[in-house]
Amino acid sequence: MVVRALNVAEKPSVAKAVAEILSGGGMRTREGRSVYNKIFEFEYTISGQPCFMSFTSVTGHLMELEFEERYRKWTSCDPADLYHAPVRKSVPSDKLPLQRTLQEEARRCSWLVLWLDCDREGENIAYEVVEICRSSNPRLNIWRARFSALIQRDIHHAVQNLTRPNPLFADAVDARQEIDLRIGASFTRFQTMLLGDSFVFPFAENDKRLVLSYGPCQFPTLGFVVERYWEIQAHQPEDFWTINCQYTSDEGNAKFNWKRGRLFDHLAAVLIYEMCVEEPLATVYEVTGKESRKNPPHPLNTVELQKRASRYFRMSSEQTMKVAEELYQAGFISYPRTETDSFPENFDLQRVYELVTRHFLACVSQPAIGYGTTALIDIAGEIFSASGLMITAKNYLEVYRFESWGGSTIPNFEVGQQFIPTSLTLDMGTTMPPPLLSEADLITLMDQAGIGTDATMHDHIKKLLDRCYATKDVNTRFSPTKLGEALVMAYDMMGYELWKPYLRAMMERDMKAVSDGTKTKAEVLESSLRQMKECFLDAKSQKMKMFEAMQLFFERTNRPLSDQQVGGEVVRNCSACNDADMVLRKRPDGKFMVGCLNYPHCRNATWLPNALLEASVSDEICNRCGPGAVYRIKFKFKQGEIPPQYATEHTGCVGGCDTILKELIEICGTGTRNISGSRPGGNRGTSNAQMNSRSAAQRGPPSHDQHPTSIRLDPVLCHCQQVCSLLTAQTENNRGRRFYRCAANNCDFFFSKPREPL
Repeated sequence: MVVRALNVAEKPSVAKAVAEILSGGGMRTREGRSVYNKIFEFEYTISGQPCFMSFTSVTGHLMELEFEERYRKWTSCDPADLYHAPVRKSVPSDKLPLQRTLQEEARRCSWLVLWLDCDREGENIAYEVVEICRSSNPRLNIWRARFSALIQRDIHHAVQNLTRPNPLFADAVDARQEIDLRIGASFTRFQTMLLGDSFVFPFAENDKRLVLSYGPCQFPTLGFVVERYWEIQAHQPEDFWTINCQYTSDEGNAKFNWKRGRLFDHLAAVLIYEMCVEEPLATVYEVTGKESRKNPPHPLNTVELQKRASRYFRMSSEQTMKVAEELYQAGFISYPRTETDSFPENFDLQRVYELVTRHFLACVSQPAIGYGTTALIDIAGEIFSASGLMITAKNYLEVYRFESWGGSTIPNFEVGQQFIPTSLTLDMGTTMPPPLLSEADLITLMDQAGIGTDATMHDHIKKLLDRCYATKDVNTRFSPTKLGEALVMAYDMMGYELWKPYLRAMMERDMKAVSDGTKTKAEVLESSLRQMKECFLDAKSQKMKMFEAMQLFFERTNRPLSDQQVGGEVVRNCSACNDADMVLRKRPDGKFMVGCLNYPHCRNATWLPNALLEASVSDEICNRCGPGAVYRIKFKFKQGEIPPQYATEHTGCVGGCDTILKELIEICGTGTRNISGSRPGGNRGTSNAQMNSRSAAQRGPPSHDQHPTSIRLDPVLCHCQQVCSLLTAQTENNRGRRFYRCAANNCDFFFSKPREPL
């Protein structure tokens, strides 16, 4: 019985190449639902089983991980909510034709053979294909083909030795994707909403808000660049002195290095030098010689390829990966990595091919061999050494033209031999700062710290340039921009080393633990997100330090700090626009309110009493108000600014059911903003109090007839040490209630009970 097998590769070019190899060039071609992903058909035998092979492809990931719809808009929620907001994987609209192709083909097949790249990312894509295919045919028998090069031997071996896909590899990628999505989205929204409209960024285009992105790999990469830049800026040049000795004879020239190296004490260096000049006779007291070897390079991997292409050719890591992908698709090399569509017509693909080829030949060649000699001499008690090398066999250096083993010969010295140096000088030098990081240096640091993977490092580097966080000069050396430096400085001022590689390196170790089976995906998600949410909440509480850092580099736009920038805790969904949450906020003037995150498009707000000292959203949900959940708020009022019959602490609701909160709003007034078309000065209670204050001023102090029980009162002083006005509330619930307020309305003093008369 012939088995129908659906084969799926990671990209169209690989599907075509594998199909050509397995069919011997005799495959038939037909169109799929996607114009870019054709279907190749042919007969083949796998382990004695006749198969009808349908071979098609995807184009990288089929699915995207994203938040549920209500959390996708930046103004839809507090960024802190993104650490627990529901997420889902779905097929984006541009990949729907591919989904239909897989589902239609899977219905007619009994086997599914996965030809994705043999790494964790490829395994994750494989399981996306499995999920889609099984949605139309749950009885599919799933197989995995593992290969490393598009050559006949590897391809035939892979299909005759099919294995099962590894779910642990896919879980590791799922965990990384979710962690990166939640951390990146929360910090990106926080930074952008906080700073985007508050500073003048000269590189923002067409007055558009600049997206200040944060990525768990991108930011530590920026940290390496900034840290090296700071080392250079902090360097203090320092003079040093060293003694150099040279000896020339008919046999050659020897340059001797002083064993002390450098002295930073000028007087000490001069004294020692004068001793040597007074007794310049040099005595050879040790000569060593032995065969020396320079070993070939290790086999080339993707990281090393990017580093060496940058070092030898000054090619960017992104450019190198594109070329390597093209060479892989053409079957020349076995470095399958990132997706690409086109290259310039005059682009030189063979430089990278030459590097890969020569590197391979060097790896299987013999080491270079030379003979090294070292001579030690004594001048007035000071030790100097000279070394020389004579290359006797170049071996791998013959083919690997990118490296050299510069050899220099020195005269033959014998123990006990004496001579007068040709020159003996005291030379001054100055310490120099380290150089800016080159692209090869940056990739090395990323690799050592576990930042990114060999297939993504170039993306993180490119993002620094795209986001205007760093620049790269013609020598491939990186400098931070003012924006990049300011962001790193801000987090450094907060005390969190979010720009350091430690957190990301720990996460990468966790990902490996998931792929090894020593940790579960759920464990890693819980621990990583809990830790990063704590960091986020603390950074949010210290947001003014971000403003301080930015102000060192950029001019303010003179726009006030908006409510959106202040952030807050979610209280309920907005009943006015139904498009965002209502959150509790403390305004810069100290007043509290519950406002819609969709401001200024939605101006729905509930203003809270002026007497509030503290407020925070509780976990309790009001059982009377709706629609949807309305979280109760814990209030703490300023003592002495509310009537004595009210407690200073109260847990209440802004949904409309809380009579105590309503009464305190009437008595104390609110911090309502002055909106065009409305009466300035707050609510009705405040206006009535002001009118009563004017009436009281016109009437003058109370007479004995007016207040027979209050013949004489001590004056009540407000916070600004002024005599208060005695007012009477005129609101329906508090009509007739007497209270004191500042007569000039310069402070928020409130006192509801006058002192007893003497």
